[in-house]
Amino acid sequence: MTAHSFLTMVAEVDLAIPYGEVRRVMPGRLEASGPAATVGDLCRIGAAGRLAEVAAVDEQGLVLVPVEDGAPVAIGARVEPAPGGGAVGVGDGFGGRAIDALGRPLDGGPSIRADAHVPSRGITPGMLDRVAPDTILETGVRAIDALMTLGKGQRIGVFAASGVGKTSLVEQLVAQVGATRRVLCLVGERGREVEGFWRALSQRADADRCTLVAATSDESAAMRARCVSTALCLAEYWRDRGEHVLLIIDSVTRLAMALREIGLAAGEPPTVRAYTPNVFAALPRIVERCGAVRSGGAITAVMTVLSETDEVDDPIVETMKSLLDGHIVLSRSLADRGHFPAIDATRSISRQASRLIARDHADAARAAAAQLATYDEARVMIQSGIYQAGTSVEIDAAVAGREALIAFLRQGQDERTPLAETVRRLGALGRSTRHG
Repeated sequence: MTAHSFLTMVAEVDLAIPYGEVRRVMPGRLEASGPAATVGDLCRIGAAGRLAEVAAVDEQGLVLVPVEDGAPVAIGARVEPAPGGGAVGVGDGFGGRAIDALGRPLDGGPSIRADAHVPSRGITPGMLDRVAPDTILETGVRAIDALMTLGKGQRIGVFAASGVGKTSLVEQLVAQVGATRRVLCLVGERGREVEGFWRALSQRADADRCTLVAATSDESAAMRARCVSTALCLAEYWRDRGEHVLLIIDSVTRLAMALREIGLAAGEPPTVRAYTPNVFAALPRIVERCGAVRSGGAITAVMTVLSETDEVDDPIVETMKSLLDGHIVLSRSLADRGHFPAIDATRSISRQASRLIARDHADAARAAAAQLATYDEARVMIQSGIYQAGTSVEIDAAVAGREALIAFLRQGQDERTPLAETVRRLGALGRSTRHG
């Protein structure tokens, strides 16, 4: 290479760093004249390099929301693109680690070297690249395996109020579901809960194939929302390499609250329950990024949703029920009676069960669910003594089989029942009720 050609190459390199300046500072929101960026990109502000995320872009410049706490920001502070623009690092090095929403270690270990960087929005599989679940996902939980059988690559929601055993059920699923990778995403949780989950994961025999991504309730809305993006990118990375990934997101409700904060800061109008349009745009993308693909990999997603009442008045609950492949509803009345897991089989459903299980299993499951529903409808008459035996064959059968069915559905958190035994016991319950 001649000196002339070298100087020509140097002259063609753009050494200027595009930047803008902070023009306005408000609680939870910054406005800047630049740099050129897209929604979701990360920027650094001022000499301290405080991180902020782009929440909106218009002809006037950028609206940014803070990602992490730091020194106060002044008018005129320089705004530069963050290295990588906010792409998410992925790779096998994240196995066996606990990280924050930016991929930084929480477990005291060394920094993690990523094998690749991918856009935080991910790439949703094409419609024809997807496949429906064709293999039963054995959970070891009798109520689920018997009455709402799940499939590998299914997207399922756990809907529950506080204090009814949601965390215990999630821990049981993490411990018992067979998967080659586990990614646990904790959004807006208490620090104590994060430590408890990490301690349980790190004690597993396959701890090096488990990853915890967490953003606690005291962190910024941007960190809480980005936590889910990071977990999804890691799950997609392993799925695209043919692995079966169990992804837990706890909880979608807290994610929606974080997105609402960002949407309001960006100037979006509040709608039902003050949720902004960006919330309802994000939830379908998150669900659709999960599932099984034709290449052989799968993300089985379990997403928890906080549901305080039985009324149809929570837009997040209704939206998630419409998007997911099924829902497991936990009942406060069952929990109050000491029935755990407090799964309400009459209100829970797996939309994939019918194509996964044998006919005998399906018949027994329908009979058990009908028996539970019949008893619930007649509960007041039965418990008050109004009902007289012999009045209804269906109610008589529900009363006769009640004790055995409830004993079957109750299960300790550390108790795992193989699928074959669950199906056998379910069939035996049906036969004993008919013969009784």
